[in-house]
Amino acid sequence: IEYLWIVDPIDGTTNFVHGFPFYSVSIALAHRGEIIAGVIYDPSNDEMFVGEKGKGAYVHGERTKVSSEKQLQSSLLASGFPPRAEALAVNMQAVQKLAPKVRNIRTTGSAALHLAYVGAGRLSGFCEFGLSPWDVAAGSLIVKESGGKITDRKGRPYELTTSEIVASNGHIHDEFLDALAEDNDN
Repeated sequence: IEYLWIVDPIDGTTNFVHGFPFYSVSIALAHRGEIIAGVIYDPSNDEMFVGEKGKGAYVHGERTKVSSEKQLQSSLLASGFPPRAEALAVNMQAVQKLAPKVRNIRTTGSAALHLAYVGAGRLSGFCEFGLSPWDVAAGSLIVKESGGKITDRKGRPYELTTSEIVASNGHIHDEFLDALAEDNDN
């Protein structure tokens, strides 16, 4: 497929249903498997995050830039719990591994919006396992175009088929991956 639209009309459906104002609309355009444009709209805050490959990312017309934290211990991270039961255990383990090593963790329920916040420097990183392309595609470009890094949990570059997402400001990425890889018995 030469061009592919990837749309999530409500990322954070559970939040939307309960009136919790942390959900978004996520739209990405891929060309031959590579994300070339992404938009994440947060209707609760009337914020639109926009990224275009090679041209940067923006919110309110201002260029976004990832946070400057250099260490995991001073970082605010986010994670989440997708609705599939098989993903729950692995995401709980990730939060358990990370919690003692970071400033704090938020789990507010919209992967797309979490990724937009990494791009905008509001979060230092985000990880969640068991995601679908529509949860991540637009946000992956916004993170990259803001100077951040997005991979799978083994550090391989993000692709449309990646379901185990680790995104960061880039500075903490290796330490983030190492923390996730640690054995719980340590």
